[in-house]
Amino acid sequence: MKRLGTFAFAAAMAALQPARAQSPGDGMRFEISVPADVRSDPVTGRVYVMIAPSPAPEPFLRIGRTGIPFFGRDIERLAPGQAAVIDSSDLGTPFASLRDVPPGDYWVQGFVNIYSEFRRADGHVVWMHDDQWEGQRWNRSPGNLYSDVQRVSIDPSRRETIGLEAVHVIPPISIPPDTEFVRRFRFESPTLTEFWGRPIYLGATVLLPRGYDGDAESYPVVYEQGHFSLDAPMGFDYSSRFRAEWMRSDFPRMLVVTFQHPNPYFDDSYAVNSVNVGPYGDAIMQELIPEIERRFRVISEPWARVLTGGSTGGWEALALQIFHPEFFGGAWAYCPDPVDFHDVEQINVYEDANAFYKVVAGRRVPTPNTREIDGRIRLTSRQRNHFELVNGTRGRSGEQLDIWSAVFGPLGDDGYFQPLFDKFTGEMDPEVARYWIDNYDLRYYLERNWEEVGPHLVGKLHVYTGTMDNFYLNNATRMLEEWLETTSDPYYAGYFEYGEGVGHCYSGRVSDADRLREIAEYVMGGRP
Repeated sequence: MKRLGTFAFAAAMAALQPARAQSPGDGMRFEISVPADVRSDPVTGRVYVMIAPSPAPEPFLRIGRTGIPFFGRDIERLAPGQAAVIDSSDLGTPFASLRDVPPGDYWVQGFVNIYSEFRRADGHVVWMHDDQWEGQRWNRSPGNLYSDVQRVSIDPSRRETIGLEAVHVIPPISIPPDTEFVRRFRFESPTLTEFWGRPIYLGATVLLPRGYDGDAESYPVVYEQGHFSLDAPMGFDYSSRFRAEWMRSDFPRMLVVTFQHPNPYFDDSYAVNSVNVGPYGDAIMQELIPEIERRFRVISEPWARVLTGGSTGGWEALALQIFHPEFFGGAWAYCPDPVDFHDVEQINVYEDANAFYKVVAGRRVPTPNTREIDGRIRLTSRQRNHFELVNGTRGRSGEQLDIWSAVFGPLGDDGYFQPLFDKFTGEMDPEVARYWIDNYDLRYYLERNWEEVGPHLVGKLHVYTGTMDNFYLNNATRMLEEWLETTSDPYYAGYFEYGEGVGHCYSGRVSDADRLREIAEYVMGGRP
């Protein structure tokens, strides 16, 4: 967990009082510009200023949910050399406004996040960040711009303008070369490119078994899901322990494959079709997996295709198995994102009137969002959502609650998603809540469709989570288990394991190598 150093973190969180209005602010202001010799085209996107207690690491690399203070503002067609202003009227986190920054000496840096125009197939035109294969992280995305770090004395009561020129360009991503055991590829998806109106790419990183290039055998495949990464599956390149196990002569031979499917909202699509994110479910099932099976010698049979993953990947492993019960042969899901919308990081989508507060015995009690494993609250729902707002408006933060709204929610009139709740006030929209539940609540889907899908899921669901998951994901997992235990004709015959007192992301009491041995034994038991 990152700390604020010299900043008073608790006071900063208490000071978070955003205002909707964006009239010119008083006191200190920052002017962020892009010289014409750095970029000659106008910029539509978002500018930021970061305020740090020290110059290194560079402030723009220290952004996070409990990272250093920063402030943001949208810009439209900012001309070369023209200044974008950030002042006390702009929302920040953890300080709501520049006027809340304690006087003192700091190190500051400006940043420019460039948006692109997407003319989508649904007729909407939206401006969003076009992923450059960095995994939708604006502070690491190639082509984005940043200034030198500058030391300044800040006094919010003093009228002063500080200029920051974004003269540095983040270079392109370097994709690691193929090796004997690890292969990577990507391709432009026809389905997703048509939807977004710009080239959209899918990719995969493949871990091959020993001896793959020297034989003609075909192998089972484990699809390991998770956040965007170009690293080898299972930590093969940096875990000497796993690598040694993988190379053993008695280790089961299989392929392990990770998907890459970043999109304009997030580093991952959640592997389902969505009116906001696009037909990623179709693209993965009809383009990416067939491409993997064309390029590599895998057994193209349901019993030989299994799924695993943690957190986002845990939800995806379950969703792909549940929505395609006859295509995949089993799922091992770790600390999955909310599988029952009665608890979405403590927001009850079914019942809550406000995402930021609950009424308890007549009192308005803040809704927590993130906790330490000893129960201490790290962030409230309100604080977490305001952090996302500073990262990006209209759901363009690249953060967790925004991607859930994009994947699970309906389309808004402006072409962006219709929010589940107001990110300033927390007021819930019951119609949007119903849309979430009807379309993406996995427990509710199973409840409605068990007669049809249940026979194809018997023994296939294996779920693990810590009882003190930092994002309260164990609560929804428990609800799913409780419902599955009521099933009959057929009984689900799956498996749930809880790590007592363990946080995010518990994956059981065995190593990755031993889990693959377990999966291999399961797969061979299902072989015709």
